[in-house]
Amino acid sequence: MRPARPHRAAEAAAAVLLLALGTACGSRLPESDFEHGDRTGEPAQSSGTPIPVGIVTSATSPVGGNTFTGPRDGAKAYFDRLNARGGIDGRPVEVHECDDGGSGVGDNTCVRKLIDEDKVVALVATTALDYAGASRVSDARVPDIGGQPIGAAYDTWPHLYGIYGSLAPRNGKPGWDGKLYGGTEVYRYFKREQGARTAAVVSYNQASSAAYARLVEQGLKAEGYKVVTEQVDFALPNFRAAAADLKEQGADLVFDAIDTHGNAQLCKAMDEVGAKVIAKVTNVQNWTSTVPEDYKDAPRCRNALWATGSSRNFDDTGDAAVREFRDATKGLKAHSQWQLEGWAAAMWFTDAARSCAKSGVTRACVDGFMNRSENYTADGLLVPVVFQRLPEPPKTRRTCLSVARWQDGKGWVSQGDMNATCFDVPQLGYEP
Repeated sequence: MRPARPHRAAEAAAAVLLLALGTACGSRLPESDFEHGDRTGEPAQSSGTPIPVGIVTSATSPVGGNTFTGPRDGAKAYFDRLNARGGIDGRPVEVHECDDGGSGVGDNTCVRKLIDEDKVVALVATTALDYAGASRVSDARVPDIGGQPIGAAYDTWPHLYGIYGSLAPRNGKPGWDGKLYGGTEVYRYFKREQGARTAAVVSYNQASSAAYARLVEQGLKAEGYKVVTEQVDFALPNFRAAAADLKEQGADLVFDAIDTHGNAQLCKAMDEVGAKVIAKVTNVQNWTSTVPEDYKDAPRCRNALWATGSSRNFDDTGDAAVREFRDATKGLKAHSQWQLEGWAAAMWFTDAARSCAKSGVTRACVDGFMNRSENYTADGLLVPVVFQRLPEPPKTRRTCLSVARWQDGKGWVSQGDMNATCFDVPQLGYEP
């Protein structure tokens, strides 16, 4: 099996202080099953019977608009281009969107409508703050393809296929007997490749933030770091005091369990006190083109921003697949890694549907394709993704990761080949 990504304990949906962790693994399909056909030539409008798919997004939610819309926008861009080029064997993909409002009640309503009324073949690029309808999706055997693992649903239920894969049994309980497992590859990378030895972890005095900070601290200590913990008040945070202390402690790296606004304020404080670090490490959700605006008051810290993930840098336009994504999304005001992953999710569904075109694009056929997926890469946009159901959690895993750093004037600059930046790391348990 090629290296694949397990739960990454260093990656959080910091804007909502929830874990955004995924796993990876599965069984082999011939490479021909992953071919996308001819994407060149004159556009050919699709005209056959539409293939309905659903996209559930917490487009409006307590954490603010646009927080979760990236995967949806990337998937829609892919389907728009696909339909302009003839669809799937002449059949257009008909997208049914539903905004669940970020609530469990709203999510259940969306799931019920899409499955029972719209009769969707699959869900694609689900990005839900509270995926309360996950069990209903699973019970209906509707494949959910390439969703963002904001909670534990993609490691709990069968027929749900998160964008990063899964090793868990998915028998109705999260992970293994209620525990998920994450690797230490991000910490290993910065220690081995960048020479870091001391890491600061900044959190709020709020339950979810503090819990995530403890998870990061656990991973850092497992990799032999000296760890400096900084906790600030959620209502009245004193980021300057935290920045001064991490400078005094000689921190090489800064990880956090705080929101985007808090990160910007922390960076500003770090610049003001003269704290210089190898890297201010952020996650895939904050891997966006809006860095100059978000961190406008912190030029030094801004240029120390690094992001890690499991998909190819959306600014890596030297790659043909990334160029196609960027060309199709050039009308968007900003670009993000979540958009690229939504695009990859839509491609994944398309490959599954194409494999079923002759026998019939049904929920069962698409689900069968997904259940057999191993080392799927979406034209090289993803670190190879697979699905397995291991009876016991792995103690170690070989894991690859995508790394980029921000540079003014250049954007996000890739740091090496994501398929070669790989480490054998321990897997640490935690409760979601």
